[in-house]
Amino acid sequence: MSTGGLARALYLGPLAQHKGRFLLSLIAIALGVALGYAVQLVNRSAVEEFGLAVRNLTGEADLVVQAGRAGLDEQWYARLAGMPDVAVASPVIEAQAKVVGMREPLHLLGLDILRADELRAGLIGEGVERLDLLRPDTIFLSASAAARLQKQPGDFVRIQSGVDVHRLRVAGIFAGERSAFAWMDIAGAQTMLDRLGRINRIDLRLHSGVDRRAFQQRLAGALPAGVSIERPEQTVKRHANLTRAYRVNLNVLALVALFTGGLLVFSAQALGIVRRRTQLALLRVVGMTRAQLIRMLLGEALLVGVAGAALGLVAGYAVADLVLRYVGTDLGAGVFDAQHAPVHLDFFGAVLFFCAGIVAALLGSFVPALEAARAAPAPALKAGDEQRSFARLRRVGPALTVLALGALSSLLPPVDGLPIFGYLAIALLLVGTILLLPRIATAAFAVLRLPGRWPALQLAVAQLRGGPGQAMVSLAAIVASVSLFVSMAIMVHSFRVSLTDWLDQVLPADLYVRVSTGSDTAYLTLAEQQRLHGLPGVQRIEFVRSLPLLLDPERPPVQLLTRPVDESDPGRHLALVEQASVASDAPPVWLSEVAAELYGYAVGDDIRLPIAGAVRSFRVAGIWRDYARQQGAVLMDRARYVALTGDEHANEAAVWRNEGVDADALRQAILALYGEERVQVASAAELRELSLGIFDRTFAVTYALEAVALLIGLTALSASFGALVLLRRREFGMLRHVGMTRRQVGAMLAAEGFLVSGLGLAVGAWLGWLISLILIYVVNRQSFHWGMDLHLPYGVLAAFFIVLLALASVTALYSARHAMSSDATRAVREDW
Repeated sequence: MSTGGLARALYLGPLAQHKGRFLLSLIAIALGVALGYAVQLVNRSAVEEFGLAVRNLTGEADLVVQAGRAGLDEQWYARLAGMPDVAVASPVIEAQAKVVGMREPLHLLGLDILRADELRAGLIGEGVERLDLLRPDTIFLSASAAARLQKQPGDFVRIQSGVDVHRLRVAGIFAGERSAFAWMDIAGAQTMLDRLGRINRIDLRLHSGVDRRAFQQRLAGALPAGVSIERPEQTVKRHANLTRAYRVNLNVLALVALFTGGLLVFSAQALGIVRRRTQLALLRVVGMTRAQLIRMLLGEALLVGVAGAALGLVAGYAVADLVLRYVGTDLGAGVFDAQHAPVHLDFFGAVLFFCAGIVAALLGSFVPALEAARAAPAPALKAGDEQRSFARLRRVGPALTVLALGALSSLLPPVDGLPIFGYLAIALLLVGTILLLPRIATAAFAVLRLPGRWPALQLAVAQLRGGPGQAMVSLAAIVASVSLFVSMAIMVHSFRVSLTDWLDQVLPADLYVRVSTGSDTAYLTLAEQQRLHGLPGVQRIEFVRSLPLLLDPERPPVQLLTRPVDESDPGRHLALVEQASVASDAPPVWLSEVAAELYGYAVGDDIRLPIAGAVRSFRVAGIWRDYARQQGAVLMDRARYVALTGDEHANEAAVWRNEGVDADALRQAILALYGEERVQVASAAELRELSLGIFDRTFAVTYALEAVALLIGLTALSASFGALVLLRRREFGMLRHVGMTRRQVGAMLAAEGFLVSGLGLAVGAWLGWLISLILIYVVNRQSFHWGMDLHLPYGVLAAFFIVLLALASVTALYSARHAMSSDATRAVREDW
């Protein structure tokens, strides 16, 4: 035989001989790679689509002066346009406009089209009357916005400002690529949105040769408080950072599936190599060295890894395409809303996950290959030597070392805002516990005592006591998947219960009135607030004003909330977790947990906030729990805010009704006052149900990834049981010869399956509880800065354990029937 033919026989022969083991390992690796690469592609597409939208909105601007919703005096436009370094300056009114009849707001720009056209060509479109460019009642839609609103030239769009509705005629449709936005004349926008004398943004293009970074630094110090100057790419980065932790966590969950797949490879390879122990020993006898044997076995794993990773990349691209085509780019994060975005290929991500698939397969095969190479050829040629291959798995030193490193890692701080050491701690605890499984099995089965009248059960326990290494091989993937499932179930349940408790505390009113969701053009003026207060049946109302507040140009803005606060008892409607005990002359504000951790503030600290164009000092009077605003929030008493800014508008209202007044009747009265299309009215129960629905959608991807990991674990358990039964066929034949019936052998195997699975569930549950503590108090805290209380989902876990034990017993019985299908004499003939 030629060298090539010998190599093919050595590498491909075992794979062809054990097609089932090969396919299971390949599918496990492919699933892990596919999930990880699909998540990566969807996330990349989301960021790329947002970057495309920013480029569409800013055109060829070098820098953007961003004043946010509060705006900037328009005199700054003249000052910046007159600077010698500035070639073009374009003033912009920017708003998320509420379109009557539409749920999602429309990104609306007010432009000086003569200036804006120099930065971003193609805003006008074809066949447009020039006078329409300056009319205050016309609007121009991008092709994507026109499709979303289902509008054609000549149709009307109704924009709500305050509670007034303005009819704008669609004067043209321009090619906006995939960005859904609209523009109108800046003077008309200022008048319609009640922003006379104010602008939100100034796009700047500098003269050729001007140092952009130096100009940015020079101008930053001269701008009013709360106004930033940044490059367009900084906007993309800041927005992407909103979901970075969420995206990283999804990628880690996908890698969990890949890790579980690697454990399946370990189980399959370990048992497969044990079955081939005599063949491998014969190869050593005829001259193959240990290094050559290791290379051969790792070569098999490499083929599995390459094939599985390649299949996973193709499947991952297909999954990403389906998600983007039918779901969108959001993935539950609530930030990116682009629909029908194309897949943006990620070469680096493809290489990363391809290599990860190969590494998982190689690591899963390394220990079994090393053990096979270390085995002495002479004993390995004899029957009954299989148990020696599991002997080294009983060492306790490496396991304890890995567990200690995992515990230490959980105490380390985040890296660049990500819980890298938290993830490492979870991985080390998993690996350390798996390495400790033989000792755990030995200790558990040593104390197990069963009645003597059940010989099949006695034999099952004796087998497990004598072969703890086999238990480890069977349990590795199932312990990993069960522990991760349990930990995620505990974390998600704890989060959900904590969210429910928080909603019960922050939604004390009977009805809640909101003029819009996500829009900054709809609000209640003071006159409209008084009209609402005058409705019959209204006992009292608390009005809330919400607007973004930029504390750090490198971070997304926090949310400034203003509402009436009883400074003597702020915890009445706030989920306070810490409160100042020392009085201060500085006016108080209350920070959410997220804002406090992101910006490093503690109770009692002084904080400087840009309010009404000036930096003002406040005192952190307390820290409160807030699950609604992931970028952080600052709460200020409404009366103090109005005194500082003169802004008496409100976005929301909490309404208490008089005793005996029907809530639905009061709801209808409010809707009749403003019109059903202009305000939204919901009860506390409806808002609670809506919030929990959003929570469940957010974690839907998490559930899916965990389900895949659990499926891989169950497959590994089934495969390892089947392989162990085949490995022990001579043992079953001998038992049949000494008088055991098929039913008794089946009962013995079913008992082994039940006991091994029960041990796996017990270890997995204990490990899952430990991992849940890391998820709740380390990973979640360092990723999202949210606090939560620990709550165990006893019902869900009990049902899960019962189902898994039943599946394990059924698997063992099926394997027993397969083993008993062969003749007892042929099963033991190798020993004669």
